[in-house]
Amino acid sequence: MPIQLFNTLTRKKEDFTPLNPPQVGLYTCGPTVYNYAHIGNFRTYVFEDILRRSLEYLGFKVQHVMNVTDVGHLISDADTGEDKMEVGAKREGRTAWEIAEFYTQAFFRDAGKLNILPSHTIPRATQHIPEMIALIQALEKKGYTYRTSDGIYFDTSKFKEYAKLAGEKNIQGLKAGARVEASAEKKNLTDFSLWKFSPPGTKRQMEWDSPWGKGFPGWHIECSAMSMKYLGETFDIHCGGIDHISIHHTNEITQSEAATGKRFVRFWLHGDFLNMGAKMSKSKDGFVTVSSLEEKNFNPLAYRYFCLNAHYRVPLDFSWENLLAAQKSWEALKGHVLDWQKESVSGSRDVQREETARQKFLECIQDDLNYPQALAVLWEVVRGNFSASSKKELVLEFDKILGLSLDRPPESTSLNLEVQALVQKREEARKTKNFKAADQIRKQLEEKGVLLEDTPQGPRWKLKPKVRDEG
Repeated sequence: MPIQLFNTLTRKKEDFTPLNPPQVGLYTCGPTVYNYAHIGNFRTYVFEDILRRSLEYLGFKVQHVMNVTDVGHLISDADTGEDKMEVGAKREGRTAWEIAEFYTQAFFRDAGKLNILPSHTIPRATQHIPEMIALIQALEKKGYTYRTSDGIYFDTSKFKEYAKLAGEKNIQGLKAGARVEASAEKKNLTDFSLWKFSPPGTKRQMEWDSPWGKGFPGWHIECSAMSMKYLGETFDIHCGGIDHISIHHTNEITQSEAATGKRFVRFWLHGDFLNMGAKMSKSKDGFVTVSSLEEKNFNPLAYRYFCLNAHYRVPLDFSWENLLAAQKSWEALKGHVLDWQKESVSGSRDVQREETARQKFLECIQDDLNYPQALAVLWEVVRGNFSASSKKELVLEFDKILGLSLDRPPESTSLNLEVQALVQKREEARKTKNFKAADQIRKQLEEKGVLLEDTPQGPRWKLKPKVRDEG
């Protein structure tokens, strides 16, 4: 089935047709594992997950590759400063290798909580050093590289289409701005490192021998080498955050196409920022993680629902109040599905009306993943004049794309014995129609952070989200 996607490279929506239908090669920039990923990072991963789910639902066979950056990502985009892995090691008193393993595992735990499908291939940068060296050698043979005292650099003046992804105006702004600083040995401000030498007189925890000397790869060469190894020299889709457009992805295109002489990627898709007054960033204190959500009694899937309220190419403003509203809506959806599953789902199904709703939902998805509008269609079904069986059928089908786990049983969080006794006591009071006592116990439970909902199937409880702690 067809789908239109906004291609950053052409700056317009285009009909997507893969190189080798129905196969789709999809590469998504993965985490730099020196710290926890924050929910701003995960907004991009949620969008990429919905892209993959949508393509698979529409009949494509997706080969999804997502890297793990466990070396070479320096603090500054100007190829200066410490490696983030070394920074993490100093911060926590562990080795860089231990930091990489710990935060890699943490990332995938958090991704699982957000119901993000694991990629088919997960290459780690430290396991692909030979491929990176070979790619740099290919660039060297073609005359694109030069040597400085701290590494091997790519001469961007030799690649005429350097600005084609970001646009000439953005590249000129980058040159004039403070983000990329001038280097005395750089031929051009936009030149970038392919291989960095280990500093004289020091031994890094992560370093390798190379034809140019002991050192480590530049961040950009990592993604080019790994993506082309697993998806080929030209593949279908490359995704990431919009902050990668001007530097990281521009440099990926430049070095890859210079080395192969072929088009690198056909479609580039980028997700916009999550704002909490400003772009959420690890370089600032106070970034919010998936664990932060859980500590305040929010389900991570409520955050996934929250992300569905804005198109992936539009900034999304985060607040605890907005997240609370999202959690209530997500819980309401799960409540409907649970009721449909517990009841004898009956009533005649209007197949034609179901198909009309299904097509309306898919039209939203096929229009550059317009999942906010698709979510609105889902709610039209929930509130509409459909039989319970039709509602269940449609909602769970839509959830194959939205990924909200609406058919997953409620998680079994345990209550302490005192609270369990209060819940049971209140239920006995309600059954004997002692509503005054039942209301008093409900208030006691709320004071302990437990919310109750009475349903025909019995009381449901949940922990009350903690939102007032935020100043």
